[in-house]
Amino acid sequence: MKKFIFALSTLSGTIIGVGLFSLPYIASKVGIWLILGYFFVLGSIVILIHLLFGEVALKTPDFLRLPGYAKIYLGKWGEKIAFLSTILSLWGALLAYLIVGGKFFTNLFLPLFGGNELLYTILYFALGSALIYFGIRAISKIEFFALILFFLILAAILFRGRDLLNLENLFIGNWKLGLGYFFLPFGPILFSLWGADLIPEIEEMLGRNKILLKKLIPLALFIPIITYLVFIALVLGISGNLTSEEAIQGLEIFLGTDVIGLLLFFGILTTFTSFLTLGLTLRNVFCYDLKIPKDIAWFAACFIPLSLFFLGIQNFIGVISFVGGILLAFNGILIIFMYRIVKKIPLFSLNSFFTLFLIFILLLGIVYEVYYFLLR
Repeated sequence: MKKFIFALSTLSGTIIGVGLFSLPYIASKVGIWLILGYFFVLGSIVILIHLLFGEVALKTPDFLRLPGYAKIYLGKWGEKIAFLSTILSLWGALLAYLIVGGKFFTNLFLPLFGGNELLYTILYFALGSALIYFGIRAISKIEFFALILFFLILAAILFRGRDLLNLENLFIGNWKLGLGYFFLPFGPILFSLWGADLIPEIEEMLGRNKILLKKLIPLALFIPIITYLVFIALVLGISGNLTSEEAIQGLEIFLGTDVIGLLLFFGILTTFTSFLTLGLTLRNVFCYDLKIPKDIAWFAACFIPLSLFFLGIQNFIGVISFVGGILLAFNGILIIFMYRIVKKIPLFSLNSFFTLFLIFILLLGIVYEVYYFLLR
């Protein structure tokens, strides 16, 4: 039971990350009904893909990650695509955590100690990269207690802002403003719900109770979905049209400076724990799949996102849209192909048509994101 709880908190805690803070802003643009539709459709698809990957993981030897699985089931071409999409998506995710987490870290500590945003972003990175070096045992315990603290803080914010909630604010936004707005939620929501890269880690954490993976996955994704919807309603209900890209800044003028410290700590908590777990996952991809020595793997996992940050790639919504809508969607397609091979699904069968439909949805999202980034 203990292993199940730690594994559940690790997966849910990792999924509840930086994507959370983009969702109220996106809802303010497209409207609550479209957001709910996306969560129903994409949430179902993501749960299914995670379950399919769980099936693949249970049929495959331990200490491999997505690229290693792709090599076994899809051959060299699958391995190369998986390496590229996995590494780039994890680097992109870590960059997104660095962008927003660094801002939260700055806003919380700069008024107290002085300095500048670059200094606090480096401190955020230094603490995170140091903890990544020590591995999953330390991080799983951090995730468990951080997830509990996360919900306590969310409840406190809800209590503090209950009198400021305006239900009319939930219905602002209009997807008819353009095609870009209608598809705007695809990348960020896929990003905010994705935890498939961690499935092999979770399987290993369960030890002899690996069969529980099938029960753990839906629950681990249901928790973030409910949390996101509550957070969207809370932030949008309070700040309305003034909702900011990262949610917290827009709340400050309504909740006052006495609450902003709690909000910033809330932001740091949710971004930092996921930064740790995804950094470890990428390090393990380098270690287990590319056979790179541990220290070099750790350096490559952590310092490439920092380098991208220094190069000026600091657009939060843009980064998570690209990672979620293109790279993670590609990972999902690879997972579906591997599942079809593991289960030996006949070409002309209901299961075959269903998995091909999932691939079609993901491809549609990829086409839009490519169009958006090339022609916007």
